[in-house]
Amino acid sequence: MTSGGSTFWTSGSVPLIEPEFLSSIIGAASDIALVLAASGTILSVVLNQSDDTFGNLRHWEGRPVTDFLTSESVVKFEEAHSAYLSGIEQTKPLELNHRDNAAWQYPVRYTFHRFGQEDAVLLLGRDLRPIAETQQQLVQAQIALEQGYEARREFDARFRVMLANVEDAVVFVSTQSGRIEDVNETAATLLGMRSDALIGATFAKLFSERAASELTESLLNATLSDDAQPVGVRVSRTRRDIEIKPVVFRAGGQRILMCRLYVDRKGGVSPDGTATSAASLFKATSDAVVFMDPKGAILSVNDAMLDLVGGAHLSDVVGKSLSDYLARGQIDLGVLLDNAERAGQMRSYATKMVNALGAKSAVEMSAVRLEDEGNVSVGLIVRDVNRMEPVRAIPASQGAQTLADPSRSVMDLVGSASLKEIVAETTDVVEKMCIETAVQLTRNNRVAAAEMLGLSRQSLYVKLRKYGLLHKGG
Repeated sequence: MTSGGSTFWTSGSVPLIEPEFLSSIIGAASDIALVLAASGTILSVVLNQSDDTFGNLRHWEGRPVTDFLTSESVVKFEEAHSAYLSGIEQTKPLELNHRDNAAWQYPVRYTFHRFGQEDAVLLLGRDLRPIAETQQQLVQAQIALEQGYEARREFDARFRVMLANVEDAVVFVSTQSGRIEDVNETAATLLGMRSDALIGATFAKLFSERAASELTESLLNATLSDDAQPVGVRVSRTRRDIEIKPVVFRAGGQRILMCRLYVDRKGGVSPDGTATSAASLFKATSDAVVFMDPKGAILSVNDAMLDLVGGAHLSDVVGKSLSDYLARGQIDLGVLLDNAERAGQMRSYATKMVNALGAKSAVEMSAVRLEDEGNVSVGLIVRDVNRMEPVRAIPASQGAQTLADPSRSVMDLVGSASLKEIVAETTDVVEKMCIETAVQLTRNNRVAAAEMLGLSRQSLYVKLRKYGLLHKGG
């Protein structure tokens, strides 16, 4: 290599350097430099003068370099040094961990360079302690982060368990958006919806005649005074009057309202305790009681109904259609709703209910239409008649004579058995009554009547024509 005709570099790839300058140049080009003999003995140690963290290493000279390496680094060095002595170029740096009297350790990345004669080698090293310290800091930060995540998961688990088992109905609402952040099952039941459907819903929309901004402002005002009165509201779905007692706190940079919901027991309780007795009857009666909206969506049930359909919690059935638990589904529901709307009530309707496992139970239902300040709902009383069926069964030997009042008995039997089973024990008169009753219950819906009687549409039309009922009620 030449520059401008100069022969300064022509003596070799590296110019001749005076010995007194060579060590300072090597020290400046590396953090630590070792000159090793072919036997691995350290001939010289050169340190960067600007870095005094290595201390005095003069005692290394004249001793094997393996005396100052950790056990795993000794193996790595011997393999690399043997390859160097055999003439193999070391293209990759070698990372070794030094030790000195077992008091401290530090990692160094070395590169091999041929130096002089007799297989001496120059090791130019870079101190890896800053990198190791940075890696250690990253590891510690990662451990701290994982510990934080673990603590958060533990806190979240405790919060979920407490929220699920606390007796109070609790809802967390964001004051900024007015939406529900979290809710427990007790509150979901009180609000007439499933908890997963409530997450993210606007809190104010769950109550009648309350705007989001107005309700949020009322709740915040209620938190400013120790003697503030609870905020009274009416739930839209269940039509129940409740009280909200809010507590405000800050989390994640925003204010959150923790609202505890209580049933409003002020007013509406008659002096003779009728309301209290009705509530106790609803809970303790052996008959299933169901309240649903005019479309058949379940608003509330008692424990007897949960037992009948195999539900573990109210939230398992609230919000679902009653048709999901009826053997004939929408047909049965349509008969109940149509008669309740037309006549205000339905005294007795026999059908079968299906529980969560698919088992069917024979039941009798009575329905009544309820109106409370313009809000319409339908109440049902459901009685399990499985144990009564053997008593009600008609002995074959008695035939039609067992029916002291054929008209009344036929009406009770419709829906609990197929038409063939009823007719087998009765006369053509009873068959006619069954068909008339089914047509009346379904409001002349021939498809629903055929389904109720277990007939095809064609067979139903044949029998309608036989008894002169084809155009009746049409």
